[in-house]
Amino acid sequence: MNVDNVKSQMRKGMLEYCILLLLHREPSYASDIIQNLKEAKLIVVEGTLYPLLTRLKNDDLLAYEWVESTQGPPRKYYTLTQKGEEFLVGLETAWDELSATVNHLRTKLIIYNQNEKDTDR
Repeated sequence: MNVDNVKSQMRKGMLEYCILLLLHREPSYASDIIQNLKEAKLIVVEGTLYPLLTRLKNDDLLAYEWVESTQGPPRKYYTLTQKGEEFLVGLETAWDELSATVNHLRTKLIIYNQNEKDTDR
């Protein structure tokens, strides 16, 4: 098993949640979403983002509006719908539960490893 493959799958699983978090903050253009994700070290390319945005829109979690741009053609700005806001609340709860579980297990492992070291002395 390859660690990079697992990391990639973990990132894909978190990507939808992260996009919704960004759009909860403010409406965004796809390039802005990609830039924010890159800044957060969650590298995403347009070929990954656009199908996900389309799926989220088709699921009525996102809406978009065309906004005129001073630097070229109009831009599509994405926003969360009411259903998207409600879905985000559910994802936040799921993330909190998952994070607490992982942190609990990691803490338990650290304590176990520390106890093992103490008994080896």
